[in-house]
Amino acid sequence: MKLEEMKAEGNVSTVKQFVLLGFSDLPNLRGFLSGVFSIAYTIILIGNSLIIIITRLDPTLKKPMYFFLANFSFLEICYVSVTLPRILLNIWTRDRAMSLLQCATQMCFFLILATTESFLLAVMSYDRYVAICHPLHYILIMNPKKCIELAAGAWLIGMPVQIGQTCQIFSLHFCRSNQIDHFFCDIPPIIKLACEDTFSHELSVFVVSMLFAAVPFSLILASYSKIISTILRMPTAQGWGKAFSTCSSHLLVVVLFYGSAIITYLRPKSSHSVGIARLFSLFYTIVTPMFNPLIYSLRNKDMIAALRKLFLKA
Repeated sequence: MKLEEMKAEGNVSTVKQFVLLGFSDLPNLRGFLSGVFSIAYTIILIGNSLIIIITRLDPTLKKPMYFFLANFSFLEICYVSVTLPRILLNIWTRDRAMSLLQCATQMCFFLILATTESFLLAVMSYDRYVAICHPLHYILIMNPKKCIELAAGAWLIGMPVQIGQTCQIFSLHFCRSNQIDHFFCDIPPIIKLACEDTFSHELSVFVVSMLFAAVPFSLILASYSKIISTILRMPTAQGWGKAFSTCSSHLLVVVLFYGSAIITYLRPKSSHSVGIARLFSLFYTIVTPMFNPLIYSLRNKDMIAALRKLFLKA
């Protein structure tokens, strides 16, 4: 791959183009990886699209819970589409070059959508908290206007900060190499290529991560602590089962998303391995979105009934 460069002050070359190494170290698995990723992308598109369709068409699903679920499904389609089509293109064409603008655009959308997912999961946990802890006031509290405001807030809250963070990262001077040992433009491998002090940038990334990951996660924990406390005070086992069934799917998605992200970004540097990092990145960027439709549909009686009605009509 020819490295495009221009001469900067002091005869130091400045990178103008990145090369995503991706899975170039696994040439014998090119066909297998192409097939697996193509199947995964198809499952994600079909599964999440079905959830959006049935929540729009079935009158029994005109509830806040399913409004947020439809938002979440649309988010998953967007989230995966930022990275997966590019991975497939790199495998099919073996052209792994990306301009700085293309790389910055991919990173910016990825960060915005990851932030949206984090806050949307918090909003969904709040919805479950109101439904279980304040059932008599649920319809009043989670009215259509409030639902739209909460969803819009989740989508918009991270945009200005993540756009600014992306601009800050790409204001760095890159001159060490143009090879990104990853399958998409993520922050850690990009910062590694900078040939200047990156402490302030890394500190900024840490602060933003705490703000947009730790805060929503804390809200989720607070919601579920109240939910569990309320469930334990219910007089009948039937009430316990019903309450847990409405929360279990969301809680499982939370564990998958935050668990894989925490392992990826908060592991000690001494234990960092490029292969392990890519494996966990694949998990929260592709595997988790692929299983989310199955988790929400197969563990929800209303969703199963709506799917049956949709296919019987077809």
